[in-house]
Amino acid sequence: MNIASYIDHTILKADTTKEQVLKVCEEAKKYKFASVCVNSCYTKLVAKELEGTGVDVTTVVGFPLGAMEIESKAFETKRSIELGATEIDMVINIGALKDKDYDYVLRDIKAVVDAAKGKALVKVIIEACLLTDEEKVKVCELSKEAGADFVKTSTGFSTGGATVEDIKLMRETVGPEMGVKASGGVRTKEDAQAVIEAGASRIGASASVNIAEGTKNESTGY
Repeated sequence: MNIASYIDHTILKADTTKEQVLKVCEEAKKYKFASVCVNSCYTKLVAKELEGTGVDVTTVVGFPLGAMEIESKAFETKRSIELGATEIDMVINIGALKDKDYDYVLRDIKAVVDAAKGKALVKVIIEACLLTDEEKVKVCELSKEAGADFVKTSTGFSTGGATVEDIKLMRETVGPEMGVKASGGVRTKEDAQAVIEAGASRIGASASVNIAEGTKNESTGY
């Protein structure tokens, strides 16, 4: 199993520097990770660094809370693609889901999917640690209905990250045709193998090098 090909090498902290982003890009090229995942201010830089390497550019939208206007997420998506993003990881409006305003949640996701217009994959971050199992199932169904390409467990910035149980539930809900991304707390090769076996087709991690090399990581990051 080539675990590196599953990994979105991720650097999203508020104090991230340009030098750190460039280092992540070099690591992604060396290990052939699936993509580099950054905040939108670094999209153009990452796209330039990864051009012609086969490593995709993932930009987060509505991150990390998801509590932005629908139109703002759509604009952020369009702009990120203009800057070179080939994948978009968007955060749902969690409060709307809790309110059972499913029409709003569907429109929120669909606005990003429509803004991507086949130019970028869309992954929907559901922030599973804040949801009941019923809510997890519902938002996965809405993501599928909206035409998203993936559902994703977590931002890595809330109260918990990916669990094997959540991955299994999400995979069971969306079926084989959609991607499932495990993010938050995947820090070792063993963690990665466990979520892949549970049904994950992509992994978001900052400990990507440690995972790829099978070494221990002391970081408590994403």
